[in-house]
Amino acid sequence: MTQSPISLSADASVVAAVFNRASSHLCFALGDGTVRIVALADGATKEAAVSEGGILALTQDMDDDAWLAGLDDGRLVRLDTSGSVAELAKHQGKWIEQVTSSAAGLRAYGAGKDAFIGDDKGFGAARMHPSTVAGLAIDPKGKRLAVAHYGGVSLWWVNPTESKPKVLPWKGSHISVCWAPDGGYVMTATQENDLHGWRLPAASDIRMSGYPQKVKALAWSTKPYFLATSGADQIICWPFAGPGPSGKPLVEFGGRGTQVITRVACHPQGDGIAAGYDTGEVSIGRISWRRVALALEATKAEVTALTWSPDGKFIAAGDDDGHMTVMPVLLPPA
Repeated sequence: MTQSPISLSADASVVAAVFNRASSHLCFALGDGTVRIVALADGATKEAAVSEGGILALTQDMDDDAWLAGLDDGRLVRLDTSGSVAELAKHQGKWIEQVTSSAAGLRAYGAGKDAFIGDDKGFGAARMHPSTVAGLAIDPKGKRLAVAHYGGVSLWWVNPTESKPKVLPWKGSHISVCWAPDGGYVMTATQENDLHGWRLPAASDIRMSGYPQKVKALAWSTKPYFLATSGADQIICWPFAGPGPSGKPLVEFGGRGTQVITRVACHPQGDGIAAGYDTGEVSIGRISWRRVALALEATKAEVTALTWSPDGKFIAAGDDDGHMTVMPVLLPPA
């Protein structure tokens, strides 16, 4: 594999950076409807046009070698490592802003107030909600879909025996959602610069407040067990080991003066963490160290995408001015 950083640039903002599940390729999605696909073995890069409008969302597909993209023309498409595009669904007059998948063979996306769950044979009937689908997450076992919307989160069984979801209520607008790696918590970021969560199965509430800005990124470490977030001038990590974060002090580190952290990403194993700032800088470290080291210099544009490869060997970052970087990373032992 290439051991040198790869830098690209474009005249459009970076919407997302996503590695395929095999950690062989990386896809940068841009606001102008194009993608840049990087082969990690030799650094070869290809450009492909996906939409005449914009790409709104990108995620890994359920297999090893492709991605799912949501577009502003109402299409859900599958993009493979060669740059080929196949349409999977279309909703005239709606934006596809939320997409997700599971290695267990599931795909899900949102169109307006409806969420759809499917597999390689297609999608089932619409799962309806009181407001626009603002976030999607499939649980670690691949059995339930969490849908964030105004007023809380709806939990749907993938193979339902009932036509109604279990609703986790909390007032206000929930703008993203994620499951804890063990499936024991569902957490959301809210429009009110807070986090809200529910401990399952009892659905008891957890609230974390005090962020100066909206939380745009949530990421889970595994050893130790933390939920890391953006939205402040420090990396904020909430301890979830044992009974959860209630009554425990949060962990704060990684500040660079007045810069605000816009993205965080956790290593797929252990406590490695990366943070992206509103200046374009990226830092890397470990939660157990309570500190990070600068990995990418400032570009003067906000980091809008940051991710670690599934094998933990690469980090990719993109910013609002179209700067894109993928680099090999070897963390020292904890």
